[in-house]
Amino acid sequence: MTTPPPRRAARVIDRGWTREASPFHPGEQAVQRRVGVRDQVERAGRNMTREQLPDQHRALFEALPLLVVGSMDAAGRLWASFLSGEPGFVRSPSPKLLQITAQPALGDPLREQLELGRPLGLLGIQLETRRRNRANGRIVARDAHSFSVEVEQSFGNCPQYIQAREPTFDASLLGTAGPARSEGPRLSARASELLAHTDTFFIATASAAAASGNDGEGVDVSHRGGRPGFVRVSDGAHATQLTIPDFRGNFIFNTFGNLAVNPRAGIVCADFRTGDVLSVTGTAHVIWEGPELDSFAGADRLLSFQVESGVLLERTLPLRFQGLVPSPDLLETGIWTEAQGG
Repeated sequence: MTTPPPRRAARVIDRGWTREASPFHPGEQAVQRRVGVRDQVERAGRNMTREQLPDQHRALFEALPLLVVGSMDAAGRLWASFLSGEPGFVRSPSPKLLQITAQPALGDPLREQLELGRPLGLLGIQLETRRRNRANGRIVARDAHSFSVEVEQSFGNCPQYIQAREPTFDASLLGTAGPARSEGPRLSARASELLAHTDTFFIATASAAAASGNDGEGVDVSHRGGRPGFVRVSDGAHATQLTIPDFRGNFIFNTFGNLAVNPRAGIVCADFRTGDVLSVTGTAHVIWEGPELDSFAGADRLLSFQVESGVLLERTLPLRFQGLVPSPDLLETGIWTEAQGG
C-alpha cells in the first residue's frame, strides 16, 4: 500500500473553494435555479465547499465508530454502506487524505467497489452530537486491511433531522453476523418492516460524470431523518416503491441535483436494536407538486424510489446504541398513514 504523507502539525488555513469553476455541477445548479436560490447558494457553496479537510473535520472523522460510504458498481448502480470500528479506524494523515482500516461485511456490494480510482462519497456523522461532515473523493491506495481516499470536496452539514443516539463499538459482536440475504425488486417482509419503521437512512447518488474523474463530480452520500414511519413502503407494478418526504434544508441539493442528471440511487438503513443492515439500489425521481405531496405534513418535496435489488445483512453492525433524542426539527412533520395510501 502506498504510504500516506505524514500528518502536518501546522493548522490548516481554510480558504474555501479556490477553483474558478462552480463547486456545483449542472444538475445541482438546475435544481437550485428551480427553487429560486441559485445565486445565494453559489456564494454560500464557495465558502462552505473545500478541496481539503479542515482540522475540525479531520478530528471528527478520527473520533467516529461509524462511517457511511456511497459507491458505484461496474454497472453504474449506486449503493450506500456502513463501515465500523473502534474510534481511530478512520485516520487523516493529511488534509487531503482519509485512511480507513475496515472491511465491508460479507455480502455488502462495497466489497467489489474498493478498487484504485473508484469514486466514493463519505459521511462522518456523530449521532450523539448531531455533527456531520461529508467528503467526496477517489481511492488512491488499497491493501488487505485498509484503503485510502484522496479528498476532492469537503463540506459540513447542519444538524437538522438527526435523531441523537450514542453508539458504542462492541468487539464481542464481531463474527456474530448472520448470512447475507439477497433482496429482489419486491422486498421481503423483514426488509419492508425495517424501512417502514426507521427514523434514519442514508442515500447515495452520483453525478452524470462520476466515473470519469471530472473535477467536482463524483459520488455523494447523505443523511435523511424523520419520525418513525416517514418512509412509505408500497407495492408498485413491478417492484417495491419507497416514498420519502424531503424537508426544508440547506438548499444545496446535492442529492436532488445528482438525480436530475442520473436517476440511480442507493439506500442503507440499520435496525439500531439488532445490528441488521439493509442496503438497496434502484432509481429515484423527485415529486415537486401534487396531492401526494400535499398529504404529508412538513414536506417541501417527495422522493420516489423504486427498488431494483438489495441485500439484508443480519446482525452485521458491531455497535450498540444508547438513548434516543428525536430531532426537534421534526415537531411539525408527520408520517404516512393508511388513509394516505401507505
